Amino acid sequence: MTSIVGQKEIQARLARQLHENAVPHALLFCGPEGSGKLAVALRFAQALLCKNPNDGQPCGQCQGCKMTGDFVHPDLHFVFPVIKQKGQSGDAVSDMYLKEWREVLRTSAYVDYQDWLERMLVQNQQAQIAVAESDQILRKLSLTSQQGGYKVMIIWLPELMNVQAANKLLKILEEPPKQTVFILVSNNSDKLLTTILSRTQRVAFKPLSKEDVASALIQQCGLQEADARRIAHQGAGNFTRALKQIRVDADNGDFFERFVQLMRMCYQRDIKGIKNWSEEIADWGRERQKDFLDYVLYLVRENFMYNFQIPELNFMNQKESDFSVRFARFINERNVIEIMEAVEEARRDVGQNVNPKMIFFDFGLRMIVLIIR
Repeated sequence: MTSIVGQKEIQARLARQLHENAVPHALLFCGPEGSGKLAVALRFAQALLCKNPNDGQPCGQCQGCKMTGDFVHPDLHFVFPVIKQKGQSGDAVSDMYLKEWREVLRTSAYVDYQDWLERMLVQNQQAQIAVAESDQILRKLSLTSQQGGYKVMIIWLPELMNVQAANKLLKILEEPPKQTVFILVSNNSDKLLTTILSRTQRVAFKPLSKEDVASALIQQCGLQEADARRIAHQGAGNFTRALKQIRVDADNGDFFERFVQLMRMCYQRDIKGIKNWSEEIADWGRERQKDFLDYVLYLVRENFMYNFQIPELNFMNQKESDFSVRFARFINERNVIEIMEAVEEARRDVGQNVNPKMIFFDFGLRMIVLIIR
């Protein structure tokens, strides 16, 4: 099972509730993406299903712990957003994708919505939790616990339930089966029905500290301290994003060269060059285009901070720092906000399948105007 980064106070609170036999029937883990909500939910589920818990902590050795650690415990149930399979009639339900879900969790519990869509091989569909899922929940929880203890239902991203599913879930939460614990893991709890919110105990997660993220990257991923600190800074409290950053670091050399190329053409007002540049970027896949724009956003922020001449505020590598000596003056208080907005708009348009040639050509033209302010 994935190691948990930070969140010591929340883990201690949950362990205390279990030790004192005061576990609520429904918990709402809410907070920013990448803060470890799903990882903590899985560890707490393991403690609930453990045969020999110690002060509210799972022993890690009993059969219950081992089955939960492999996500195959018969009293551990999952609900998550899914899509219809090709040619399918009726609603899709989580059980149809249980194999893929377990594979994701065995890799890491620090997973985001986009990761999950990619695992389901989704192109342009939006996943949801449909009304048929509520019927499945009721059926599963009406059965007697196979191990004679708790039954645990983890609902990941409940804000993606449609209205009918949410209303049916509400009825289950109002009259929960005996020794059943619901754990709702939400990135945006404001989108849940207020009646559902009122029937859950809220557990608010905060963004992770840079120190916790850096320490985890060193211990779990074998990074050197300087690289871990830089990636933790880029992750901004989101461990999922930090893990992704490790994967895209191999691309960053190319991303850097593409950014430098664009900035030089913008400075020279080379419209033809910008057009050719945008057509090359348009040939990349959507995810790589978004990774590139994330990198651009990072470089813009770093160059703005470079102007303050406080080294501890910067986390660039040597090549990026050398470039910033001359470039940073072009990112200043007169244009930094508009530049960042231009990058974020381009990233949004990529996600919405707007023509990428138009996106990146327009972005280049906007940068011509912005970097001379």
